[in-house]
Amino acid sequence: MSDPLQSLQPLLPMLPTATPPAWLGVMGGGQLGRMFVHAAQMMGFKVAVLEPAKECPAGHAADHLLSADYGDEAALAEMALQCAAITTEFENVPARSLSFLADRSFVAPGASCVSIAQDRIAEKQFFTQCAPSSGVLPAPYHVVESEQDIAAIPDILFPGILKTVRMGYDGKGQVRVKSHDDVRQAFAALKGVSCVLEKMLPLAYEISVLTARGADGRSVVYPIAENVHRDGILFTTTVPGPNVSAQSADKAQQAALSIVAQLGYVGVLCIEFFVLQDGSLVVNEMAPRPHNSGHYTIDACVTSQFAQQVRAMARLPLGDVRQHSPAVMLNILGDVWFEGSSDAPREPAWDKVLALPGANLHLYGKDDPRRGRKMGHVTFVAPTLAAAQESLRAACGILGIAL
Repeated sequence: MSDPLQSLQPLLPMLPTATPPAWLGVMGGGQLGRMFVHAAQMMGFKVAVLEPAKECPAGHAADHLLSADYGDEAALAEMALQCAAITTEFENVPARSLSFLADRSFVAPGASCVSIAQDRIAEKQFFTQCAPSSGVLPAPYHVVESEQDIAAIPDILFPGILKTVRMGYDGKGQVRVKSHDDVRQAFAALKGVSCVLEKMLPLAYEISVLTARGADGRSVVYPIAENVHRDGILFTTTVPGPNVSAQSADKAQQAALSIVAQLGYVGVLCIEFFVLQDGSLVVNEMAPRPHNSGHYTIDACVTSQFAQQVRAMARLPLGDVRQHSPAVMLNILGDVWFEGSSDAPREPAWDKVLALPGANLHLYGKDDPRRGRKMGHVTFVAPTLAAAQESLRAACGILGIAL
């Protein structure tokens, strides 16, 4: 796959300027966009956000909010005219819109890269193509688009997880199945959309590898993050991962560097892996953007994942990925605003959380707490991992989160 290096943009660094101001653009108005805006503004850039919702976390922080649909060509043209480089904060921005922007500005990551991550079939095919170089394969899988596909599922793939090909995230669009009949019921419940059945493997733990690649082809990779999920949503990220061996870490990092190079990617890319009980590695999925599991980099690394995204899209030198402190990141969901079965929200005791050693609170500016909704995160940094984990346990006690 070729690199998305547009001929209309010379590969020269884009420096922040005051007069006229240098603008960057981001597609999407969520919390990832908000944190990108903060990082870009710290480096001297102004930021425009394109997002359908008029009230959104990134829009509150941005220098300019274009409230329009992601496919609105007039708004896209306005953003391209204003911004010398444009990125996306989530993978479900239409690839067609990114292609439209790429004809007028520098876009990182490119539409071809994002389109692969939008489609589980294309993603697994790409990982398989990369395997001779990366040394890592996806889990065995079977495409399900019809009754005939269900009948053809080999028994060896059970038990498995049926996942929608598009739009699934945070555990949505996923059903565990044990038989052909289970698949038929799940496929019907998912309205017959294209799906992939993945074999469930003997999982030991999950990791993610955060990497970044510049337009000049240079790449960096962050320390391995060990993740724990609850109900399909990231619960905690621990770095360094307490279970991650040096061998597994090196293999995952080298695989990620190989994949990002073969993708011809520009920007921050997160790749999730499964480490199985026998120590082998399986590639799960990738996110063409900064990632929830990379939030620890804001407080624990020299260069945060968001500052790294700014550097990559502005064709500036990539930053130092060195981690200066052990860290544990705790996702904060809207559940902590509710006590027991009460439907009346009350503000959590942030003062008590912030009194804990090494606590760094990040709230996303969302004024409607709902159970299961990502509202923020807390990163605990400490001289030792044990000390960071102790603060995590104390915070969970304060917030009423079961461990």
